[in-house]
Amino acid sequence: MKDYLISMFIDNELNLDEKIDFVETVHDKQAFKDETLELLKQEKVLHAELVHQVPEIRMPLLQESKKGFFIPWLRPAALFSAGLALGAAILFVMPTSVPIPIPATVASKDIPHRFIIYRPNADHADIIGTFTRWQPMAMEKIGPSGYWSLTLNLPEGEYQYSYLVEDGQQIADPTIQERVQDDFGGENSVLSVKA
Repeated sequence: MKDYLISMFIDNELNLDEKIDFVETVHDKQAFKDETLELLKQEKVLHAELVHQVPEIRMPLLQESKKGFFIPWLRPAALFSAGLALGAAILFVMPTSVPIPIPATVASKDIPHRFIIYRPNADHADIIGTFTRWQPMAMEKIGPSGYWSLTLNLPEGEYQYSYLVEDGQQIADPTIQERVQDDFGGENSVLSVKA
């Protein structure tokens, strides 16, 4: 079966020819259709919002009474004045020769990327790459589906990676077409992460 198509379908990475092939396979093979539906349901659960309601937090000491706040020094004007006084005291006491560090650039926000591979007979699966400093990082098995998954937050950039499966066999990601040869005769997938 063409199991790699399920992963590419879920991640919206199919071109038009692959979409035609996917629809024909789903139509012709009931097992493929069932597996696709099961993985889509799991994907829906993974993307579900976990927090449905944020509880209200009450702090009785800060609630207003007819005479104002219960603790007079917690009034907004008093807090503002205390903050100004503290800031002035710090500036007065701080030596002038100590440089204040200023960040050169603001770090860009990391982008979540989901890695997924179909290895139904594997006991474990790891991912290695430039983003793990080539140290194996364990992937999570998605129920009995045969898929292994890991979501990582990555900054924008280009990364090389491979999967380690079963007996340490290193394989490139079958859903990524761009690849490079490594120094050991194997291939690494090349991933470009963009905001």
